[in-house]
Amino acid sequence: MNYVLAFVIGGLICVVGQILIDKTGLTPAKILVAFVVLGVVLQGVGLYQPLVDLAGAGATVPLTGFGYTLARGTAKAVGEQGLLGALTGPLTAGAAGITTALLSGFVISFITGSKDK
Repeated sequence: MNYVLAFVIGGLICVVGQILIDKTGLTPAKILVAFVVLGVVLQGVGLYQPLVDLAGAGATVPLTGFGYTLARGTAKAVGEQGLLGALTGPLTAGAAGITTALLSGFVISFITGSKDK
């Protein structure tokens, strides 16, 4: 059942993004930023953690999950380090995902090679 919930919740988040692309004049970049900010805001008011508890990866993998990770890392670091944690917390919490994305892109760029447009 966990897999079904993850698929449904993650799919619904993606459906919202697709509807925004199809029905509004928003660019994908604006939607990306909106989803990350939405994840931060929902975590800030305490609504995203229950969704993560319910859906697992279905809530943490989409872009809203990245905002959730940043907000959670910030709150933890501020509790431990004070105001300095507001600067270090998001970077520490998101470091593994950001590093993986950068290294994967670097490796794939060597495998596929560059192409002229």
